[in-house]
Amino acid sequence: MQRQRTVLRSRAPLRVSFAGGGTDVAPFPEREGGAVLSATISSFAYCTLRPREDDRVTVASLDYGMSIGFGIDEPVVYDGRLDLPKAAIARVLTHGMVRQPLGFDLFLHTNAPPGSGLGSSSAVIVSVVGLVAEYLGLDLQPYELAEMACKLERDDLGIPGGLQDQYAATFGGFNYMEFGPSEVVVNPLRVPDATVHELEHNMLLAYTGRTRTSDHIIEDQMDRYTAGNQDALEGLRAQRELASTMKRVLLRGEVDKFGALLGEAWAEKRRLSPKVSTPLIDEAMATALKNGALGGKVTGAGGGGYMIFCCEFERRHLVADALIKLGLTVSELVFSREGVTTWRGHG
Repeated sequence: MQRQRTVLRSRAPLRVSFAGGGTDVAPFPEREGGAVLSATISSFAYCTLRPREDDRVTVASLDYGMSIGFGIDEPVVYDGRLDLPKAAIARVLTHGMVRQPLGFDLFLHTNAPPGSGLGSSSAVIVSVVGLVAEYLGLDLQPYELAEMACKLERDDLGIPGGLQDQYAATFGGFNYMEFGPSEVVVNPLRVPDATVHELEHNMLLAYTGRTRTSDHIIEDQMDRYTAGNQDALEGLRAQRELASTMKRVLLRGEVDKFGALLGEAWAEKRRLSPKVSTPLIDEAMATALKNGALGGKVTGAGGGGYMIFCCEFERRHLVADALIKLGLTVSELVFSREGVTTWRGHG
């Protein structure tokens, strides 16, 4: 009989952003302070670690259909092949190592493709960081883990973007996040169960079938902001205020009002860059509203990915049918209150 080996596993949740997206992207937080309202959903970035008996590290990604390998003491080479997990491994290995580790095999899988607007890339990083830290016996606190994930994505790899995704994947649940010049504050929201159930009852998640990995939307909106473009300035400031307003509405359980404000958040987001929307997104939004949606928006930077809609429940099926006819993939939305989690398994 073959003996089962103990393995380590982790998962980090993906998220939907309700308002404030863009205000977490430099230099806005440093200059004016940002705020984002988001919630994690029951879709995850999964990671499995199997210890090896040598000093090799391998990483296999089901999503990319790709695998790589390198020695644990070799300098990391960023060549476009699974750079995110490589950077995560390198960061943790040089962070207060408590013992010289043997190598390991990593296997990665995510419920949504990169560029889908659900924060999947950052969830992968958080999942890998949390798992490798567990393997090394490092006790990373949530803020420490999220900050490490931000630094390796933004500084080590130079990928443009904000800070909300790493904190959402780490903490999980409904959060109102504040971004200042030197710190991030995550305010967990005690949203009543009845409100969460009502949101799940009324909301839809719709995939456009297109990702935005090469559209440079984030760079464009921040270039417009730094250049003093009035639409970008006012759009970002309105996004920040809407995050605060929607937080209050959410805590009061006013789901219909929340749905309408979701539409306002989308209108302000469109001001950030002409690349945020597309003809398909515009058509999907108009179709959803015509069939009974109270409001909706794109969940990430824009240009594609996922959209969320809040509907009158009796008309939610009509909204879904109309979006499916446009070619979108529609599913129900289930929220997750749990952040990154690690555990031991067998395999």
